[in-house]
Amino acid sequence: MKLPSQGPGLPGNVISIILCPLAPRAARGSRGTFRPTHLFFNDQWYTILKSEIQDLKFAISRVDTVIPIRDAIRSKNFPAVNVTLIGLNILAFLWQLSQGPHLKEAFFLYGVVPIRYSDPEISAQFTTFQQWLPFLTSMFLHGGFLHILGNMWFLYIFGDNVEDRLGHIRYLVFYLLCGVAAGLIHLLTNWNSKIPTIGASGAISGVMGAYLLLYPRSRIMTLIPIFFFFQFVELPAFIFLGYWLLIQLFSAGLTPRGVGGVAWWAHIGGFVAGLIFVKIFDWIPRTGVSSSLRRYTERRTTPRLQSISPFELPDDLNVHGIINLTPREARYGARKLVSIPQGLRKRTIMVTIPPGVDEGTRLRLKGLGRRDSEGNRGDLFLEVQIAD
Repeated sequence: MKLPSQGPGLPGNVISIILCPLAPRAARGSRGTFRPTHLFFNDQWYTILKSEIQDLKFAISRVDTVIPIRDAIRSKNFPAVNVTLIGLNILAFLWQLSQGPHLKEAFFLYGVVPIRYSDPEISAQFTTFQQWLPFLTSMFLHGGFLHILGNMWFLYIFGDNVEDRLGHIRYLVFYLLCGVAAGLIHLLTNWNSKIPTIGASGAISGVMGAYLLLYPRSRIMTLIPIFFFFQFVELPAFIFLGYWLLIQLFSAGLTPRGVGGVAWWAHIGGFVAGLIFVKIFDWIPRTGVSSSLRRYTERRTTPRLQSISPFELPDDLNVHGIINLTPREARYGARKLVSIPQGLRKRTIMVTIPPGVDEGTRLRLKGLGRRDSEGNRGDLFLEVQIAD
């Protein structure tokens, strides 16, 4: 980055750093005319920021310490807001790639830099709007491909169910408030830091906190690396998210303040904010706009692949399970793949549901029950359950 020299209209102790075309205000009592596309700092703050800009460090807010593959609860409505948020993050990342050598300056202007707020001389260079703006924009900036990939994957896994519960409008407000709360917690716990903080996972941590309260016993398929091997384990949500929170607390306690890396306290602050906000938002009645949107986003089919958990009756070779359908599928029929455990393995078969089935209708799958000592095998009966 080329730093401009002092111009004739600038006082001797001021140097300009071109960061971004927003118009900061001049410090009170300063002399000279300030051009609106520059930020002005005296020599000591220039020395501080120059070292940071040339050898950029930034605290990223990320959540991928453990890897969820999927959860067991499918949302009843298409998560329009969640998908839009993921799309906006991707667009912001593409914008970052277009910045080239100016990306570092963008991180300082649009990321949360605590010293911008803690030092009166620096904070005087910004308007109130410019001081609040990074708490929103930092949620959409990421430090690299793996950073945005991890964050968006967590948002994809957990966000749809929280949006389903809160409704589209309330979920959007909830997400943004969690992100702002996470930024404020990071600011307070790193008050004099010169390092910009970026990343969506302060807000995503809030979504995870809400998921913990709303669906504590949901099953999370989790990828666990064990040395050079990978193991898939299905964990209850309260264990998965509880373990994740413990990692954040442990890491936050061991990490010195004011260094680059992961913004652990932003995660913790966002998570706690999510626990609080979801209870408040769950009490707030849904708006008419949200109810209208649900008519367009309601899913008309259940998952094509359904995992059956069969149960058995004493002295009966037949086994029983439940298959879920929507009213539309029950009326017009459907084809589903069902995964049925047989010993230590699972068998996947195609099931054709005839049109006109009712709640409680039982579908008989011949020869898929238990086998006795004489070689006789019972049947599997799937009871139709129609979603509301």
